[in-house]
Amino acid sequence: MRRPEESVVHGSPAQPSQRPLATPEQLPAVDRLLHTPAVQALAAEHGHTLIAGQARALLAELRQQALAGALGADGVALQALAGALERRVQQRLAPRLRAVINLTGTVIHTNLGRAPLPDAALAQVQALMASPNNLEYELATGGRGDRDSLIEALLCELTGAEAATVVNNNAAAVLLCLAALAARKEVIVSRGELVEIGGAFRMPDVMKSAGARLVEVGTTNRTHLPDYERAITARTALLMKVHTSNYAVQGFTAAASEAVLAPLARARGLPLVTDLGSGALIDMTAWGLPAEPTPQQMLAAGCDIVTFSGDKLLGGPQAGLIVGRKDLVARIRKHPLKRALRLSKLPLAALEATLRLYLRPERLARDLPTLRLLTRPLADIEAAAHALLPALQAALAPRFTVEVVALQGQIGSGSLPVERLPSAGLAIAPTEKKGAGRALQQLADALRALPIPVIGRIQDERLLLDLRCLERASDFVDQIGLLRLSDKREQLSY
Repeated sequence: MRRPEESVVHGSPAQPSQRPLATPEQLPAVDRLLHTPAVQALAAEHGHTLIAGQARALLAELRQQALAGALGADGVALQALAGALERRVQQRLAPRLRAVINLTGTVIHTNLGRAPLPDAALAQVQALMASPNNLEYELATGGRGDRDSLIEALLCELTGAEAATVVNNNAAAVLLCLAALAARKEVIVSRGELVEIGGAFRMPDVMKSAGARLVEVGTTNRTHLPDYERAITARTALLMKVHTSNYAVQGFTAAASEAVLAPLARARGLPLVTDLGSGALIDMTAWGLPAEPTPQQMLAAGCDIVTFSGDKLLGGPQAGLIVGRKDLVARIRKHPLKRALRLSKLPLAALEATLRLYLRPERLARDLPTLRLLTRPLADIEAAAHALLPALQAALAPRFTVEVVALQGQIGSGSLPVERLPSAGLAIAPTEKKGAGRALQQLADALRALPIPVIGRIQDERLLLDLRCLERASDFVDQIGLLRLSDKREQLSY
């Protein structure tokens, strides 16, 4: 946190206040404050309930400050109190969920909302959410419909599956599949695929919650076909593969692929289920990106059920997609958990619009933000860095230096964890080595406090701003001037 006596940008000490102090008795009563013209205007706009409640809270806080000898006499004037109340109301009404500028270098950032939605999805959501829609109504017959029918045919066309259903995230998709197909039975999984995803959410815990019994085979680094074969018993419900998209084991390794396991599963009459997680619907190598398995490939290899995410490489809203054999999808859809985990109308509208973009693959890199950011030419990113450099230098001098640097980003959200994306950006370093770490943290705090928060990363005693995801430079440039005001505590708070 920035010390109140020091400017974030300039490091200059603020002048200590010499103003006289107020006593609690000098604070007006709530009714007197509410009857001032400025506060009455606030009440007319926002309603009496909110304004009166915030006025009481404001006066209570100021009374505590006065008792502590920390309230200036100018702070109890009615005009000052009305201004403070207006700011407090604005803060109370401000949304907690806000747009930010992602300059971390991670394109699909879990903590920053993962994939940004395409314009088509935003338009679809806006068009449908403001009025009634045919979420579960069959327009052709006038009877009750099934929300899965809105996207099932599209998913089947894109993946080659016989049937499809969708729930609210991929963990839910895995949970539902296991509950529907393997409750009170055994599921065989390689020990090397018992992954933990964000928030300490582990695959063994998902299986336990679904009522399935985990049977581990192989070792952490090597699992072979005979390991699965020996583990099959009369209680086995299915064989499961889990794509280790959020980590990589290198060196002396071996794994039985879906294509290798499929004949065994068929011979024993068992379903083969694979969880892809990252959800690429296209061949990433065609766009110059590292390879990632697709649902189409897994189904062609003999998998019976494939689950994957909607808000990672697919580039849509949060969703868990389930595609595969018609009879198995029917069992999954009929399970009681399906209703509890179903997708609501808002993400369903966004998902349908996103999936439709894949029908025109030649336009995908233009229309799908996730793919557009992942394939953004390095020259464009470097040009953006050079264009942004002068304004940022002027705002941060003399306490910081700024330079254009080459960077290495990543896809993110557990997708291709080892691969890096060549990128470029700005590196900000304090001119004084003493207290450099604190200065960088103060600057990071100041950037996050901007009207549109700017999120970078601190690394090697520098604050790095990777510009791969900055498509509208004006969003950042228009705010840079506010950093010059950071020594005036009323302008920005950190």
